[in-house]
Amino acid sequence: MSLKKKEYIERLVDKKIENYLSIFGAVSIEGPKWCGKTWTSLNHANSEVSLEDEETKQKAELSLEYILDNKAPELIDEWNLVPKIWDAVRRKCDDTTQKGNYILTCSTKLPDEKQKEKVHHSGAGRIGKINMYPMSLYESGDSTGEASIMDMYHNQQKAKKNSKTVTLQDLANYIIRGGWPSNQNIAEDKIGLIPKGYIEAILDSDIHDEKKRNKEKMRMLLRSLARNETTIIGNQTLVKDIQNYENEGELIESRATVEDYLDVLNRLHLIENQNAYNQNYHSSQRVGKSPKRHFTDPSLASACLDLSKDKLINDLKTFGFLFEALVERDLRIYMDYWDGKLYHFRDNVTGLEVDSILEFSDGEYAAIEIKLGFHQVEEAKKSLLNFYNNMNKKPKFMCVIVGYTDIIARDPETGIYIVPITALKP
Repeated sequence: MSLKKKEYIERLVDKKIENYLSIFGAVSIEGPKWCGKTWTSLNHANSEVSLEDEETKQKAELSLEYILDNKAPELIDEWNLVPKIWDAVRRKCDDTTQKGNYILTCSTKLPDEKQKEKVHHSGAGRIGKINMYPMSLYESGDSTGEASIMDMYHNQQKAKKNSKTVTLQDLANYIIRGGWPSNQNIAEDKIGLIPKGYIEAILDSDIHDEKKRNKEKMRMLLRSLARNETTIIGNQTLVKDIQNYENEGELIESRATVEDYLDVLNRLHLIENQNAYNQNYHSSQRVGKSPKRHFTDPSLASACLDLSKDKLINDLKTFGFLFEALVERDLRIYMDYWDGKLYHFRDNVTGLEVDSILEFSDGEYAAIEIKLGFHQVEEAKKSLLNFYNNMNKKPKFMCVIVGYTDIIARDPETGIYIVPITALKP
């Protein structure tokens, strides 16, 4: 009997968790706070131990047997607060042929030094690792799922009218609200409060581990990352951006400081690097290698910039960048569902870019352009065709994902799909 909450909304990751529990002795689920790890884990668990409870944590530090002998699958929430649990779980899994004994969750990766000191084994073969993200539009019910990545892959996607009509106001709300489960049913005029509260909680406590970090410097970095959402910039550019925009006395002047602060944000699962795709291009030496920067959810960028629905609608350039971030958040979730990867592409000489490359587990790939408005589709199709003509191995399919349209179509001349984000599913 699972501990599933009656209000639980099914997540795409549920299928992967179920599969991994049948294969591994334990499953480790990592992801940002508030993305739903605990509730999703309870959906598969028969007992629970939360190490965020101080008394339970103290007992675990005295004796791990106190928490490791409950009914399987046993959820151990935030295991990283008592790092020796990892090796103990691995040993427990070695002692039995039974699968699916433990579900471990973690919102903050251990620093490298602490990882080496406290965790002595990777858990390979015993503990299956799963990444979890905030909710996609399909999971939150804001996408109809009438267009499928896998249907496009198999050349089976049909042209049709999308049954869900959205406005620019709706799209702005999706960005500001984000994919946080606790924010899905909040009144429209209050949806920005939870992401802003998330940022403040991070600044007040979570950025500090073994060392104390400067809250205002981290705030500057977060704002710089938000201003540069979906762009390809290096750390030194972030330093310059901060110097250009901020007037405080103490600026982030050190590249090493930026690297340290970015490492913290990465360990908190707050940022995602979308790496560059460079296979099969005619002029491989011209292909960019730098990742495209993202927050794990566009609502965090919106919160850092204090954006509202009206501000977004009155600044379509920023709206376009954050819409791209919204789409790529969903594409990351959908490709993770298919055990694939999300990349971007850029030719450093010609400037040719493709917003997203979807690489499937069999090595096939798809090329995706992202445009807020339907009037930008022709431009996107030209970019995709240019990319297609320069590839030795051709993409399995190409698609333009748009925000503001109600049709699902396929161009008869090029075969390029045109799909609204509010129709997309894995």
